[in-house]
Amino acid sequence: MSLSQNDAPLYEALLEYKENRIVSFDVPGHKQGKGNSELTNFLGKQCMSVDVNSMKPLDNLCHPVSVIKEAQELAAEAFGAAHAFFMVNGTSSAVQAMVMSVCKRGEKIIMPRNVHRSSINALIVCGAVPVYVDPGLNTQLGIPLGMAVEDVQRAIDENPDAKAVIVNNPTYYGVCSNLREIVKIAHKAGMKVLVDEAHGTHFYFGDYMPLAAMRVGADMSAVSMHKTGGSLTQSSLLLLGESMNAGYVRQIINLTQTTSGSYLLTSSLDISRRNLALNGKKIFENVTMLANYGRSEINKLGGYYAFSRELINGDTVFDFDPTKLSIHTRDIGLAGIEVYDLLRDKYEIQIEFGDIGNILAIISVGDRILEVERLVAALSEIKRLYSKTSAGLLDHEYIKPIVVCSPQDAFYNEKVQLPIEETVGKVCAEFVMCYPPGIPILAPGELVTKDSLDYILYAKKKGATLLGTEDMNTEKLNVLK
Repeated sequence: MSLSQNDAPLYEALLEYKENRIVSFDVPGHKQGKGNSELTNFLGKQCMSVDVNSMKPLDNLCHPVSVIKEAQELAAEAFGAAHAFFMVNGTSSAVQAMVMSVCKRGEKIIMPRNVHRSSINALIVCGAVPVYVDPGLNTQLGIPLGMAVEDVQRAIDENPDAKAVIVNNPTYYGVCSNLREIVKIAHKAGMKVLVDEAHGTHFYFGDYMPLAAMRVGADMSAVSMHKTGGSLTQSSLLLLGESMNAGYVRQIINLTQTTSGSYLLTSSLDISRRNLALNGKKIFENVTMLANYGRSEINKLGGYYAFSRELINGDTVFDFDPTKLSIHTRDIGLAGIEVYDLLRDKYEIQIEFGDIGNILAIISVGDRILEVERLVAALSEIKRLYSKTSAGLLDHEYIKPIVVCSPQDAFYNEKVQLPIEETVGKVCAEFVMCYPPGIPILAPGELVTKDSLDYILYAKKKGATLLGTEDMNTEKLNVLK
C-alpha cells in the first residue's frame, strides 16, 4: 500500500494496539497505567496506554522494518531528505551522531565556536579535534553572528585534511550563515557539511524562510521537531542527504540512543510531521505574523530593540529567521537575564532565555496574539518600573577561545579543582555555560582568560543559570594539572 503525507503509520499502529486490548506480560511495569494510579491520574489513561515496549506490530526503533520505517520514510519525504531517523534522546544525540558518523579520533572538524555544547560533547566522546571559526560579531547587540564564507574558506585551506564543517542554521538569536555557499566550498574540498538546525524545523515548511539544510545539499541535519514543530520534548529528527550511508549512521545512532525508544515521543514525531506537511505553510505564516507584530509593538515602547532582517549583511548575517523574537535589553539598563527573571517572577511569563544583553521569546505553533500582547504589556511595565542607567553592564556575548588541546584530551586528563578566581592562565578541563542557550563560555581544552572569568562572574552575579562544572555552585573549576 502506498503511503502519503496524510498517513501516520506509527500513530495508527498504536491506535490499533489499544483497540486489541492486549494483555501485557512485558515492560514497562506499570502495565498501561494500572500499576501506578497516581502517575495515570497525572498523565492520563490515554498517555499511559501507549507507553509500551517494542514488539512486532509496533516495530523497533533500533532496527525499524515496518511502521517506524514507514513513518521515518514519510518524514524524509516531508523534509526533502534521503533518509530520516527518529531521535528520542533529543537533538543533542542527533548532533553527536552527525559528528561521530564522519569523524574518528584525531580527525579535524571545522565549526563555529558558538556551537551548542552537544557538538563539543561529541568531540569528547569520539576524539575529533575542533578547528574553530570565530563567528561575526554585532557590537551594538553584543551577540555572535554566523560564519563569514571567507573565514570558512580560510579554515578549509589551512586544514585540507578536515573531514567536515558544522554550521548553525539558525543561531539561537535567529542568524543564518550563507549555507548554500558553505556547502559548495566544503564539498569542493571533499568535506561533509553537518547542520545544527535545532531551531530550524519551520524552515522546511514556511514561506519566505531562510534556506534549509536539505534544500542546499547538506549531508546531515539535526532538527528539533519539539522546539518549533509541535512534537513532545526530547523528540527530534536526524536528516541525511544522498551522500550518507544510512545503515552506518543507524549503527552510530545505536551506540548511544536508548534501546527502549519511547512510543510517546516517536508517535508525536509521526503526528507532528503529518500536521506540518499538511498545514505547515499556514501555521508558519501565522507564526511569522505574530512575531512581526510582537517586534513592531516592542520597538514602539522605546528602550528595547527587537531585531530582525534589517541586520542582514549578505555574509555573517546572510538571512534571519523571521519567527525569532530576539530583544535587546541593555539600553533600559537591565541585562537580559534580569528581564527574563522579572517576566517569570512578576508576570508569570516564561521566555526561552536571557543572556547578558538580550532575551529570546520563541513564537511557534501553539502561540496566539493574546499571549504576544501580554508579553508586550509586561515589557512596557518592566521598562517603567525597573529601567536604570546602562553604565557598568557587560556589553559582549562572545569571547574568542584560546585552544590549547583537544576537548577529549582535556576532559580525560589529570586535573585539579581550584577556586574559579584562581584559574586564569590554566587550561579548563570541563564546561562552563549559561543554560539556556547551552553555548559554552569555556570548553575543555581552552585557556581560562580574564575575559572569560569576568563573563562567568558577571553572569553569575546577574542570576544566570551556570552549569557544566563538577562543582554544582560554579565556585570551583577543574583545570589541567
